[in-house]
Amino acid sequence: MNYQQPQKLQAAIFDWAGTLVDFGSFAPTQIFVEAFAEFGVAISLQEARGPMGMGKWDHIRTLCNEAAIAERFRAARGHLPTDEDVTQIFERFMPLQIEKVALHSALIPGTLEVIAALRGQGIKIGSCSGYPKAVMAKVVELAAKNGLNPDQVVATDEVPNGRPHPAQALANLIALGINDVAACVKVDDTWPGILEGRSAGMWTVALTLSGNSAGLTFDQYQALPQSERAKLRERVAQDFAGARPHYFIDTIADLPPVIAQINKRLAAGDMPQAS
Repeated sequence: MNYQQPQKLQAAIFDWAGTLVDFGSFAPTQIFVEAFAEFGVAISLQEARGPMGMGKWDHIRTLCNEAAIAERFRAARGHLPTDEDVTQIFERFMPLQIEKVALHSALIPGTLEVIAALRGQGIKIGSCSGYPKAVMAKVVELAAKNGLNPDQVVATDEVPNGRPHPAQALANLIALGINDVAACVKVDDTWPGILEGRSAGMWTVALTLSGNSAGLTFDQYQALPQSERAKLRERVAQDFAGARPHYFIDTIADLPPVIAQINKRLAAGDMPQAS
């Protein structure tokens, strides 16, 4: 039997916060600030955003590895942060996140229309997140009330390794019955999420004006002059440079033309691993 390259996309795998819901990805970032504060350690919203996209324990460990934050922790607690300290912060993070995720649960404009258009083309809808399963259950419940019901959801603690490893994206493909990674596109607003898709052998689409890197509310995005949007796109593109996304778009509303372009490239023999 000979290998047959896919001729069109079969699945799209979406991140959640900053991609489908919570335009500026505020739910996870603000809770990191609050969780650290309960241990007497001040971190900024910008610092909290740095490792966004990773599983939350790994995110906290990465923050604690930052020299400035580690020194603040030592000053407050008398020692540098250990894995036990990270676990204690994570255990405080969890109930705060579940409690407050509803405050940032609004769908990003265009989400339902884009999902419907993809399904109209026979494309299955997967999803994954840096949130653990307990938080994702609440996120999914709130999204369903707003009309969003993906075909598959994979939380970070349902696989051996979270982002930037490819396990969550690949778990989606297995569950959805997709027969080739090249027939899948990963859409994400964080560099670990793009690396996840890249490492899984998928097409990747990075969001520049919704999500973690831009950090805007939807109203701020709408009010931003075109000249400022252009500057922000350029800055965010630099944040993604090492992850090498195949495409950049502003928000999920801009995805359909990219899907059409990927399908043309697949039909012409292009593969995501080659570019």
